Order: sequence, then C-alpha cells, then structure tokens
Amino acid sequence: MLNVVRQDIITAGTAVNAARTAVTSAGTAVVPVANAGTAVNLEDVSKVFTQWQRSGKFKDLLRNLVKPEKKVVAALDHVSLKVNNGEFVAYAGANGAGKSTTIKILSGILQPTSGAVTVLGMSPEKSRVELMRRIGVVFGQRTELWWDHPISVSFEWKKTVWNIPAEVYRHQLEMVTELLDLGDLLNTFARELSLGQRMRADLAMMLLHNPELIFLDEPTLGLDVLAKRQMINFLKRINREQGTTIIVTSHDMDDLEEMAQRIVLLSRGQIAFDGSFDELRQLTGNLCRIRLVFQGAGMEAGTGAGAGLQTGAAQSQGRMADLMNGGDGGRSVRLLAANGNSCEYEFDTAEVPVNVMLRQIALLDGIVDIEIRKAPIEQIVAELYTKWRG
Repeated sequence: MLNVVRQDIITAGTAVNAARTAVTSAGTAVVPVANAGTAVNLEDVSKVFTQWQRSGKFKDLLRNLVKPEKKVVAALDHVSLKVNNGEFVAYAGANGAGKSTTIKILSGILQPTSGAVTVLGMSPEKSRVELMRRIGVVFGQRTELWWDHPISVSFEWKKTVWNIPAEVYRHQLEMVTELLDLGDLLNTFARELSLGQRMRADLAMMLLHNPELIFLDEPTLGLDVLAKRQMINFLKRINREQGTTIIVTSHDMDDLEEMAQRIVLLSRGQIAFDGSFDELRQLTGNLCRIRLVFQGAGMEAGTGAGAGLQTGAAQSQGRMADLMNGGDGGRSVRLLAANGNSCEYEFDTAEVPVNVMLRQIALLDGIVDIEIRKAPIEQIVAELYTKWRG
C-alpha cells in the first residue's frame, strides 16, 4: 500500500506547498506554519478487519476451502481525537491497540469503516495526493530509501519527483544532515546501513519537503543511546522552531515522556486516556521512589528490614519499617529492594508528601546518601494496561 501512495505522488508530480517558503533579501527561507487551527480531527472513527480462521488439521482441509470461519476484529472502536497545529503528541498503547492503524488512516493508506477523518482540513481518502505533499510519514519497519543506491540518490530522487524548490531542498538537507549526523553516510548504499542509520536517513528523507505534519511510528526503534538522543533533540527542535505538528508512537515510554507534551493511550481500540504526563501519573497516585544509602555493611539482598545493619543504621531502618507498617504514612511506603548498604522505597506523594518524607528521613541516623525520583513512567503505564485489560 505504501507503494501505491508513492505511485500517486509520482503521477501527480506537483510542487510542494509554496506557502511554507518566504523570499527574503538573503534568498529563500523556510518559515514555520502558524500554530492556529486543527491539524488532525477524528470523529467517531472505527476500523474493522476480517480475519479468516483456518484449522491446521488435515480433516478440516475441505471445510477451510469451502466454508472457512471468519473473525471480526475492531482495530479502532469509535475513536474521537483532535490535535491542534504545533502540538507534539505521543500516541501509545499495547500491541494490537490500534496505533499503527490510526497512523495509516490519517495518512490515507487505510480508509475507516465508519466515522469522519480530517487532516490539515482535507480528507485523506479524497485528497491523498495533495495531503502527501504537506505531511510526512515514517514507519520504523519500512524504508523509502532506494536499496541499491547511496542515500543521496534517494534524496535527489525525491527532490525531482516531488518538485521541491531548490532553496527548500538545500535548507532542509543541510539541517537534517547536521542534526542527524548524516554527513558520512550520504554516499553509503542503503543496504549497507545499520538499522539505526537507516532510521535516521528515512527521517531525513521524510523531512526534505518541509512537511507541516509528521507521523512517526516507532522512530527510535533500534537506535543506540547517542543516536536516540540526536533523534529526540531533533524532533523537539523542529516542533519548537518550525511549528511542525508531530504525532509519534513508541513502546519506549521514557522517550515519549521526554519528547511529547501530551499523551493519548489506546486500549482495545478505544482512547483510555488523553492528557499530560503529569495527569497520567496522578491516575496511579503520583508514585515516587527514594533510595537511601546506609553507613556500614548494610543489608544483604533478599534479607529482612534491618538485617546486618550497624546500630545507628539498624535503628534508622527500623523507623522506616515503622513508617511502612502504620506510621505517619500508613502503608503507603513500601520497600522495593535491599541490596548491600542501600534500600529503595516507593511512596505515594498524595498520602506522604515529599516534604513529610524528607522530614522523617532527617531524623534517621546512619544515612550517607539520598536519591529521590519519580516512579518510571513505564511502571505506571504497565499498571494501567493491566487494569484496563481486566
């Protein structure tokens, strides 16, 4: 289907939206899109797939051919979503929740079974060619690069076929080459790239026509730590400086929290949450973690609270145990791990505010170091997934 979209673009052979360039005394410069209005609007959208069910038994061979069973699967179930221009939205969910289906509907690759879809004021189904000139799409498992050619050839191909103005192409190519560190890769064949390098090259190619709206499906897939950092910083920059609207899906919740201002969580084809990451954390009680390092040999992994501690540290550990078992915080403080001379606790700031916890710790003896942080966002999302699945 992606090849069909590409063929539509080739057939059209029309210019990229000229409204995204402005002539200045220095030449032609790319200007941001105005952050006003709605970029994406889904109204009561559903998408149903039919799956044929076939038995693997020899005796059922004839029935599989003549009268196979079919199963109806609702990938999206009455989804309504609005994304404004300039937003950076994380679109997440468990496997099979409907994330990729949504991206394909928004980019015109799939049509919804029911409901209304508007992207940049257009219908993806009716205005797919025109829409593709104003959006960009990257799927982590697929590539648009020419496999047996240097990636610079793929870039030039897009410039020619899409009729990208020379100044826009030059500006965008310089930007993506620098920020995505592609300088040494431009003359490398696509088939010789690592997965992370290919992802960066695909992202660069997608941005050559300076799209107003981009959809990214698992953009950090397979990236090492440095490449992932470059990718995240780059996406945040084009969102901030160029006003590009970004909708990104990923299973790495830490990446999403760092990139996006808003998160939409899907569960079984329906929107289960839509809000900020702070609001998401509040659903499970604003959990925080605190790590205490005690003086002395401390606790051995797997032992009970207070075991093996020197006198002062043992008393401190005992007071923490009291707090866990009915002290000022009731049972809202729990021991997560004890290893060597350190212990890690989790507590709910709604029941035990951070200042109260710190006052309690200040009264303890034998503590040489304290580290406090929010609970990992992946833990919170995993708890919500489990709850929603029932």
